[in-house]
Amino acid sequence: MAFRFARPDGYDYQAGQSFQLTLIDPPRTDDKGPTREFTIASAPHEPELMVAMRLRDSAFKQVLRDAPIGTAVQISEADGDLILHRDAARPAVLIAGGIGVTPFLSMVRHAAWESLAHPIYLFYSNWRAELAAFLPELQQLQQSHPPYRLITTMTDPAASAQPWSGQTGVIDAELLKGHLPDLTSPVYYVAGPPPMALAMLDLLQDLGVEDDAIKSAEFYGY
Repeated sequence: MAFRFARPDGYDYQAGQSFQLTLIDPPRTDDKGPTREFTIASAPHEPELMVAMRLRDSAFKQVLRDAPIGTAVQISEADGDLILHRDAARPAVLIAGGIGVTPFLSMVRHAAWESLAHPIYLFYSNWRAELAAFLPELQQLQQSHPPYRLITTMTDPAASAQPWSGQTGVIDAELLKGHLPDLTSPVYYVAGPPPMALAMLDLLQDLGVEDDAIKSAEFYGY
């Protein structure tokens, strides 16, 4: 589910960054309190701030879901180093699991808006097609921004309510090798649930990718 907020005057951020969102005097809370961190799914040129999340039973998400339009919240300054590198000749490989795609949506939107020359490969894994957030937009962006390529895979397509004829299985060495001309020259960006993110970091290290060529963010299901 996506939530949009008015962007404060002078609020700056880079694609891929995150902020702390605080509910003001929520009617209920839990032991984690009224503040959570979210990556920004909107792009820096857009007039609103957008975040997206899987809705769960936490008090925070229930209060946010039920809040009337116009409800005030507090947001912190944007932070984080999950941002696109400067060298446009060096490919960017984005590896997303589930809702971990949000910082990469921001990056790809920004790259298309600015006509950046970076070759961008987004490997996007979900259980089923109906759970793949922003998939139609991510597919369409390939048409408007040719340096960007989307590789989508489903790990449990048999349980899907939607037909899926594309790639299946987890993101592994075979999938990366099948789409990347060179495994060691790109900068890799990984975002997703902790088990998936850690598995991807191990995979990249096994493939010989240097630690300084990997950036990652873990998404917790709060």
